[in-house]
Amino acid sequence: MAACLLACGCGGIDAEPSVPILQGEPILQGQPITDGTHGMAVEKESLEEGAMKDNFMEENLGQEVAETAGEAAMPAVIRDEGDTLETRILAPYGYERVSLEEGSFGEFLRQYPMKPAGSKVHLYDGSEKGSQRAHVAVFDLPIEEYDLQQCADSVMRIYAEYFWATEQYDRIKFHFTNGFLAEYGKWRDGNRVSVHGNNVSWIKSKSRDDSYECFTKYLKTIFIYAGTLSMEKESEATTLSKLKAGDVFLYGGSPGHVVMVADVCENEKGEKAFLLAQGYMPAQEFHLLKNDRHPEDPWYYEEEVTYPFSTPEYTFDEGSLRSLNY
Repeated sequence: MAACLLACGCGGIDAEPSVPILQGEPILQGQPITDGTHGMAVEKESLEEGAMKDNFMEENLGQEVAETAGEAAMPAVIRDEGDTLETRILAPYGYERVSLEEGSFGEFLRQYPMKPAGSKVHLYDGSEKGSQRAHVAVFDLPIEEYDLQQCADSVMRIYAEYFWATEQYDRIKFHFTNGFLAEYGKWRDGNRVSVHGNNVSWIKSKSRDDSYECFTKYLKTIFIYAGTLSMEKESEATTLSKLKAGDVFLYGGSPGHVVMVADVCENEKGEKAFLLAQGYMPAQEFHLLKNDRHPEDPWYYEEEVTYPFSTPEYTFDEGSLRSLNY
């Protein structure tokens, strides 16, 4: 990979980047999971179980419950009125969101604004993505008008937005695929990257600029020269027992793909459920994925995770669950 600098696949420069536009979407569809659903209906309840469900409904803002043939369906978890991740997607029955530190990345994700319910996923040029079947919600995350902010780039973007919002500027830094560390602090101080073949260096050519516009220009450069291959080197293997918001299922390749854990909850047994989000190629809005096992419930349950692990548009092999060192 030392020979590859330009970020491949889902993937001094001060001028706007000029990159080829990918036509269509790659065929990376994972194998559909067809061995049942995650028990979305319950049999006749004891009084105690009924009380538990009533409490769940009351705590979750009176979400309506469908009635079927004398059995009560589980309360819905998707709440159209919610305008953040936490209020749009409720914890499933029997689970609670894990506690998070104030100001943490996980809390940032839970409070992140979502586009109105029913929003379609748009590409970088404003057109609609060809397939709209994979998502249940769309993050209101900025996207640049170039075919740059693809899968790994979307994950880097939301991490960078978090560090920017919390003024942790020294943590905004990403490696190019050749190993060069591009630090936002140096860019902000007026340095720009000079690329000659596979050799990259800093050149002082601008005055210091703290603006958000300058920050987005830095990100565009990151999106050109970083991707799943560099992200893989910036991560380490993890397990479901240690799962946290911001972890990823990652295949570093050309093209590769990555989906990010957006939130985590647990039941009384300590079993986890999690939400997944992705960008994709061509560059498109960051969106929350469905779970094809039960499209009405986007949570992925620990008991469902077997390998190959299928998401709506990609299938990951064992060893793909990783924690990012950002």
